[in-house]
Amino acid sequence: MSKRALLVMDVQKSIVDRIPGDAGYLPRLRAAIDAATAAGIPVIYAVIGFRAGYPEVNPRNKTFGAIRERAAGAGADMDVHPDVAPRPEDVVVTKKRVSAFAGSDLEMVLRAGEVDSLVLTGIATSGVVLSTLRQAADLDFALTVLSDGCFDADPEVHRVLTEKVFPRQADVLTVDEWVRTVRG
Repeated sequence: MSKRALLVMDVQKSIVDRIPGDAGYLPRLRAAIDAATAAGIPVIYAVIGFRAGYPEVNPRNKTFGAIRERAAGAGADMDVHPDVAPRPEDVVVTKKRVSAFAGSDLEMVLRAGEVDSLVLTGIATSGVVLSTLRQAADLDFALTVLSDGCFDADPEVHRVLTEKVFPRQADVLTVDEWVRTVRG
């Protein structure tokens, strides 16, 4: 029998505060988290984080190179948004690049827990969700993406990914559809 885990990725306060709002996003995500918890499905949070001085950040990296100058990536604003904050029993992994696997111990946590199926959520659809989906598929995990449990600042990019790209490697469901399957 398959063992699932729900991944909640890059839903940190500083990231949520920078994106144009979808007032229903965090409540939908909370519903998925609550359903997973009630069903005994592990919830794993992936957050971006760096050491003081950012030794992991190369200035040639377009995505992360400006972090040193902005002085983001540390402190309370990098905590998971309080509306979807982890519970004591939830695992939080710290990643160093876009994919939740890059620079983190996520794969070790999943293998130790005998997880073989991942349910992906997070910000941004074109960033952490896409990168993690590709790497997880290459690692032979079964995948589900919660389309409205993901968010991208570009709605068209989000639509193309969730409707055309992700279905090649994952089942794509809404949070409500997934919650119904979890509750059985």
